[in-house]
Amino acid sequence: QLQLVESGGGLVQPGGSLRLSCAASGFTLNYHTIGWFRQAPGKEREGVSCISSIGGSTKYADSAKGRFTISRDNAKNTVYLQMNSLKPEDTAVYYCAATGLRSSTYCSLERVYDYWGQGTQVTVSS
Repeated sequence: QLQLVESGGGLVQPGGSLRLSCAASGFTLNYHTIGWFRQAPGKEREGVSCISSIGGSTKYADSAKGRFTISRDNAKNTVYLQMNSLKPEDTAVYYCAATGLRSSTYCSLERVYDYWGQGTQVTVSS
């Protein structure tokens, strides 16, 4: 069974950091381009970052640039999203997704993704 499982969410104060993990089972992540998306209450889901399977090229939403870093550990079959300098507006459910597309050209688009995790809640509040 192909599955993605996110972890690492939680409650953090503004300015704090979290590292989200996206672990795959049933398939090999390094053959897939992986995206992180988030959905805040009352808002549409939006792309945060993605990393391609070929070359590991990355993309970031403007809101994430300079604060978030996406990376992959192929040995652990896991992709990470390191989030620093968190703000209250980063509060959302964060999802990872996988697509068989190899490049990052379209990785910010939800519709290219085949597999989705169940999400992990990130709350930034004092």
